[in-house]
Amino acid sequence: MEEPADMCKTSILVSRKMARGKDKIYFDQTCSESFCRFGGSSRSFTSTIRRVSALATANSSNDGHKPYPFITSLISFHHNSHRLIHWFTHLLSLSPSQTIVFKQLGPKNQMIITANPTNIQHMLKTNFQNYPKGTPFTDVLGDFLGMGIFNVDGELWSTQRKLASHEFSTKSLREFVVNVLEEEITTRLIPLLDIFSKSNEVLDMQDVLRRLAFDTICKISLGWDPCFLDFTRSVSPLAAAFDVAAEATAMRGKVAAKWIWKVKKLLNVGSERKLKEAVGVIHFAVNDIIRKRRENMDGSESQKDLLSRFISAGHDDELVRDMVISFLMAGRDTTSAAMTWLFWLLTWHPTIEKDLFNEITSMIKEYDHLSLTFDDLKEMDYLKACLCESMRLYPPVVWDSKHAAENDVLPDGTPVYKGNRVMYFPYGMGRMEQLWGKDCLEFRPDRWFSELGVFKMENPYKFAVFQAGPRVCLGKEMAFMQMKYVVASVLRRFELVPVSLDQPVFVPLLTAHMDGGLKVRVRKRRE
Repeated sequence: MEEPADMCKTSILVSRKMARGKDKIYFDQTCSESFCRFGGSSRSFTSTIRRVSALATANSSNDGHKPYPFITSLISFHHNSHRLIHWFTHLLSLSPSQTIVFKQLGPKNQMIITANPTNIQHMLKTNFQNYPKGTPFTDVLGDFLGMGIFNVDGELWSTQRKLASHEFSTKSLREFVVNVLEEEITTRLIPLLDIFSKSNEVLDMQDVLRRLAFDTICKISLGWDPCFLDFTRSVSPLAAAFDVAAEATAMRGKVAAKWIWKVKKLLNVGSERKLKEAVGVIHFAVNDIIRKRRENMDGSESQKDLLSRFISAGHDDELVRDMVISFLMAGRDTTSAAMTWLFWLLTWHPTIEKDLFNEITSMIKEYDHLSLTFDDLKEMDYLKACLCESMRLYPPVVWDSKHAAENDVLPDGTPVYKGNRVMYFPYGMGRMEQLWGKDCLEFRPDRWFSELGVFKMENPYKFAVFQAGPRVCLGKEMAFMQMKYVVASVLRRFELVPVSLDQPVFVPLLTAHMDGGLKVRVRKRRE
């Protein structure tokens, strides 16, 4: 019987055979074949798993399987660096406990990756205090996010969360729908799509959604409108700098050892130089907005944005800046990524798109109004199911890491030593047959409804797209409101026709995106 703490069978094949070139190539080819249902070759995913499992078992010892050795971890990471999410998913699918362990330098130095909901609940809730972000994580994001809420632990995190939570009350959500979304969509998004429907020009829908999300989060966080969705204006330097900073920061997380990016930072070369320049632009822009806001606040003014609340709490400019940057980064990229993949999925599932269109139009006809209200959006269960199903397959945040403060044992028996990196993996979780059934790779919104036809949100430790426990995403409901409003507003008026029939590439940076964007032609729906 395999101990849960040990690696799955595939790692044994690599650890014992990697040094021999032939077996290394076989492993790489097998992994490639197993990714056919992610857009790869035509080999059967199931049969490939059986072949690898059988061969790995034949090469394992009688005294149990051993963890993935350090040297072969480095070699295998190098060979799979271009497809880590698929590789991790493959290994997790072979592990009986849905947990894998990579040995690193030192007897108790290891990285643990899990797709096991029980383990995730233990990390994010039951033993929350033992699994902070940790210095290795905050070092990577420090230059970009500083001491913002997504990059700190303890009291500083708790303080920021309490301050921000007031912006996500039901009252605030209702005001958000009326004061922010309605204006942005009716005066900018719909007219833009109408122009492209008449010109028949190709439009990058991912770019449009990112622009819209940036406008929206700037209004919420800063009380400032960058007008980024207005294509007649030049590109906002702040928005462009966010792109560069996010990509350069993600590059730090991909290197085999942190000293590599630290040396590049010291020498001010490559991606580290780009990061420094981009962060300089971001700091300058946000600091200027903070300065102007302070000058316009008289102490009695009650601004309805996060920036004013942070300033009123008495924090210094540097911390206020870091707080705002974290919210800008999260609000800009996560919702736009989720909507991009949903629009793409709908183009390949016309029956689902028709059902969704019927839900939207029937609700508008029933209440005899043109603008979507907060209550309309709350009732759009099928649209919420489509969004959840899209994020299950293409989560905006692919993985999240914690670092153990003390020794521990996960519920599946995996030992965790102080300082270990423990990663939970939403992308792989959405592709686990053990969690979602044999149709786990299919886009099927109906799985989110009970037998009685009632929408049912999944266990947050199984569907961990918004985190869970004390650090569950504060903006979860606001994100759903925004995504529902945008998708419903677009689908009731337009059809999006993809320019390319190729499977798009999923790129997992700090937040995931579609490589090359979602290029479409816009068609106006018939009345």
